[in-house]
Parts: sequence; structure tokens; C-alpha cells
Amino acid sequence: MTRSVNAVASRARRKKILKKTKGQFGTRKNVWTVAKNSYEKGQTYAYRDRRNKKREFRSLWIVRINAAVREYGMNYSQFINKLNLAGIEMNRKVLADLALNNPEAFKAIVEKVK
Repeated sequence: MTRSVNAVASRARRKKILKKTKGQFGTRKNVWTVAKNSYEKGQTYAYRDRRNKKREFRSLWIVRINAAVREYGMNYSQFINKLNLAGIEMNRKVLADLALNNPEAFKAIVEKVK
């Protein structure tokens, strides 16, 4: 009896990975073993960086808030402390957006906190 292999499914599995590595450089797009490794590593980076993106954005917001409050003679930690003491619950994303796009509203918040 001849050996039975599921060539249809194997081919489909390979085609799926090769399709996902289509735009990559060199042999990463058309050599099966290289493409598979490249795809798996890319998926690992994607998983990791979905978490890192949150950290990076929070860091960016803090830098923007700090730059904005220094114009009013405070630093970031003092501002956040006074914001909490005043009972104003605003997240860093909104504060950074106000500082960047609506300076007069941000100034009103700073004045209320002082």
C-alpha cells in the first residue's frame, strides 16, 4: 500500500504563511523555513509591542504635560499631586491633549489647581 500524506492540507498551510510574508525582503518571502521563522518572530514582536505601545504613549503624555505645566512654574509631579488633592479626575491622555490642542482650557485647570 502506498504512503498516504495529506498534501492538500500541507500545501495550504505553507501557502497561508507565505501569503502573510509576501512583502518581506529576500528569501523571507519565498523560502518556506525562512518565511516560517520570520513570520513567527514577527508575531512575537507584534504581541510584545501591543503592550509596549501603551507604555510609550503614557510616557509621551507625561512628557507633554510636564512641558506644559513648566510654563506655569510647576513640574509634573507637583501638578499631578495638586490635581489629586483638588479632586480633579482627569487621565493623562486628556490632559496631554488639552495641553497640546487647547492651551486656554489647560491653563484654566492649572489655575484651579494652584
